[in-house]
Amino acid sequence: MSDRAALLKGIRVWLVSFVVCLVLSGATAFPLVHELRWTEDVLRSLSVPEHLPGLMAWISRVRQGLDTVDAKYPFVLYGTDWLAFAHLVIAVAFYGPYRDPVRNIWVVEFAMIACAGIIPLALICGPIRGIPFWWSLIDMSFGVFGVVPLYVVRQKIKRLETLTQGTGQRLNAG
Repeated sequence: MSDRAALLKGIRVWLVSFVVCLVLSGATAFPLVHELRWTEDVLRSLSVPEHLPGLMAWISRVRQGLDTVDAKYPFVLYGTDWLAFAHLVIAVAFYGPYRDPVRNIWVVEFAMIACAGIIPLALICGPIRGIPFWWSLIDMSFGVFGVVPLYVVRQKIKRLETLTQGTGQRLNAG
């Protein structure tokens, strides 16, 4: 396998992994009410309230809030449906870099900027919305961990670009 083919394969594996995580993350925004009920039940069965009472109190508070919203104001949950949809739409954008990484590196760079944007969002909006700081750290971890595969992909694309320059080759849609 040539260096170019190996790089392209590596880029595509990283991209597919990232897209799968993005889709799964988005898909979990649809059934929030049921997920929180299930999560609370699982945490109680694992004796989490005795070991991490702060976490359990937060999960219970969020579950109660979602139950109230679902019962009295279900239209508010439409916002989380849009959140899920946004994840799915963003995932589709990665078809461009999958198909032609060099030409569409901007999608990867855009996603890296979005990952960086998670941190100020969590630091500003978290306190405004009454989110515990430790939970904001969990939210920020999505940006920190999300940027890692994107950085790896960007580095591989830059190497692929160097290999492809001078040959006049375009990448196959493969």
